[in-house]
Amino acid sequence: MSKKTLSESDICAKYITPAVIPAGWDELLQIRRSFFTKGRVIVHGKLHTRGEQKRADYILYYKANIPLAVIEAKDNKHSVGYGMQQALIYAETLDIPFVFSSNGDGFICHDRTGIAAQTEQELSLADFPSPTELWQRYCHYKGLETADAKHTVEMPYYDDGMGRAPRYYQANAINNTIEAVAKGQQRILLVMATGTGKTYTAFQIIWRLWKSGTKKHILFLADRNILVDQTKNNGNYSPLIDSSLPFSAI
Repeated sequence: MSKKTLSESDICAKYITPAVIPAGWDELLQIRRSFFTKGRVIVHGKLHTRGEQKRADYILYYKANIPLAVIEAKDNKHSVGYGMQQALIYAETLDIPFVFSSNGDGFICHDRTGIAAQTEQELSLADFPSPTELWQRYCHYKGLETADAKHTVEMPYYDDGMGRAPRYYQANAINNTIEAVAKGQQRILLVMATGTGKTYTAFQIIWRLWKSGTKKHILFLADRNILVDQTKNNGNYSPLIDSSLPFSAI
């Protein structure tokens, strides 16, 4: 059977996934298929609509909270790099540095870090990079050179057992804040709009900084008592007020 008669789904199953897994990526823990966002909310006066959903063929994670690469697949009627522009859009949205496009013949790799010798290069199916290789390149790009900094960044999100995870923009905010603290930055301003989950985002930042041992005491401030009470009384944030985790609110 000619490769050009295969569908995009077949290309993924027969060529792309079998190239990624031997490189060391865990299919259950590190490879996520069909990741998508719901699309931007577009406001027209008093009305609003959703923009186009964004759906990537593969997102590859070093840890559950650290996305490293996006792969966009196309059928073999297209060139190996045909999906690159689409993949770059997803990578920018998800703040992912390493971008790949494939049609089953090989990969085009685009490095968004700006520090690679080559921004784009073609790879064979057998040469897909391992999680360790991309993680080392990521740490170099982010300036996470010490063991303590890596330990802080690798600390997972709080899991309440309900399958809840940060939305992509919350994950971007959490990860960028954690990385800044891990590198020793002392002053950080994180601005989020109403309704975007500021408390949940703050909770995940606090949880990871405390569990990693990076920060021993954390002060949670709000301008109204009701906001503090909502946080303290919300069962989702119970670890913050557990005796094992100092939680101060004023």
